[in-house]
Amino acid sequence: MKSPNLDPQSWVLVALGVISMACVPLRTVGEVGKAQEVIPGVWFHEGDLGRKGHCNNGWVIFKDYILVIDGNFPGGALEVIPKIKATSANPIRFAFDTHHHGDHAYGNQTWFEQGATIVAHQGVMDELRKYEPALFGGGPGRWEDEATKREDVARSKLRAPSLLFPKELAFDDGKRRVELHWFGVAHTHGDGFAWLPKERILFTGDACVNGPYNYMGDGNSAQWIQTLEAARALNPKIICPGHGLMGGIEILDNQLAYFKALRSAVSDLAVSGKTAVQAKESVDGIKAKLQQQEPIAKYIGGMFASQVEKVWVDLGGKPFESATVAPATRPKSDAEVLAKLSP
Repeated sequence: MKSPNLDPQSWVLVALGVISMACVPLRTVGEVGKAQEVIPGVWFHEGDLGRKGHCNNGWVIFKDYILVIDGNFPGGALEVIPKIKATSANPIRFAFDTHHHGDHAYGNQTWFEQGATIVAHQGVMDELRKYEPALFGGGPGRWEDEATKREDVARSKLRAPSLLFPKELAFDDGKRRVELHWFGVAHTHGDGFAWLPKERILFTGDACVNGPYNYMGDGNSAQWIQTLEAARALNPKIICPGHGLMGGIEILDNQLAYFKALRSAVSDLAVSGKTAVQAKESVDGIKAKLQQQEPIAKYIGGMFASQVEKVWVDLGGKPFESATVAPATRPKSDAEVLAKLSP
């Protein structure tokens, strides 16, 4: 699949502030930068996305070691390591990248220096070969661009995962079990989920987020829905997303509903024979329509137009840049995304 001309460095969409949710079975409360014990031995940490670009982390304490979920940026890894060590004296032996994006994998070297083996789906390595050619002897890629903007990246180095799985991998000490699953293409081509079947806790990475954080440029909107439906079939009780507050299964349901509503609205344009120009001109109307649908309105953020364009291209349309109207200026980095969405 060839994605439209979306900026390759815009990995996450940032919306500052707290998003409230009403009438949910599990309280979606939390505090940025504070470790939350989901259940004994299982932790969730909401990263400071707005100011630092950090993703959420999780960790699971086994009998003899700790499994960390997501590599974060180097600065994010350094911030969360002391918090992990405050919860257990066990060594950090594994760090699981849910996907290849910088805010989830550029901290790999930091975890490696802690003695951790970096784990990921095979698709993460495939994406690294595509977007990080310097790691394999080629020219500069996303890492080199981000290193010009972030000191923590410039001071570190890119490290690929060394333990890869094609579909599933399990960690089991006889008391606690964590299964790593790949259900298909979603946010990227290598999205992995960490599933605790006994406790019914699901760590989703950016395949499922809780708020306007969906970057769609590296995935496929139709397959994304299929992947989330496969994850939904696990019937999780607690969702720990890649960005935003943790909560109940309603987070997964809302994310699914948003993508379905978005694809339905854009599909109507395609079926009615609209051109790329007309599709682009319809962005504000689609936005207004979806904003009236609670609780999916909270997924609409500052890059909504690029989401419409991505779905349009996934449906076979031409990128909006091919339209005869002037294209909107696109952000060139995470820093520009933050600047655009900050008050």
